[in-house]
Amino acid sequence: MYRFDANKGSLVPHEPAFATLEAGAGPRHIAIHSNGRFVYVLNELKSTVTVFSSAAEKKNQPYLVLEQQISALPKNFSGRNDAAEIALHPSGRFLYASNRGHDSIAIFSIDPAMGTLTLVAHVPTGGKEPRHFAIDPSGKYLLAENQLSNSVVVLKIDRATGRLTPTGEVVEVPSPVSIAFLPEE
Repeated sequence: MYRFDANKGSLVPHEPAFATLEAGAGPRHIAIHSNGRFVYVLNELKSTVTVFSSAAEKKNQPYLVLEQQISALPKNFSGRNDAAEIALHPSGRFLYASNRGHDSIAIFSIDPAMGTLTLVAHVPTGGKEPRHFAIDPSGKYLLAENQLSNSVVVLKIDRATGRLTPTGEVVEVPSPVSIAFLPEE
């Protein structure tokens, strides 16, 4: 973790300059809440999400405080899985994580005061190995990219619950691994 020194135009390491995760977790991606108070780390190997809150800036005080670690998988799942992607809904009320192996998107609601997560549901992505997904800027749709079934599946987001519903729209794309939305001009 670094601070930006505007006077020097450089990055300065925070003390400590890192946050500690469970051994073997395999951090893959992070999502930072728009309020700047919460950081969510997706752990590929353990298929978990680690929640940190940001602490007040004081010398030798951890910048990120561990608040929670929660599974991105159903309790009864025992197969192979690699968590792949994590994203926040534009409203800041929901967090999504993809599971390659379980072939699903885990949906979490976010406690606005603590930043902690509560599992809402697991929704199948309609294909194999959802390596990546993206939420459109309006927050109405989530597009899941199923790398091994060569498809992008469009899911509608319920703005009140965060739940996902298949729209029936499927685009055939060879081995999709990333998608992005261009800003409107």
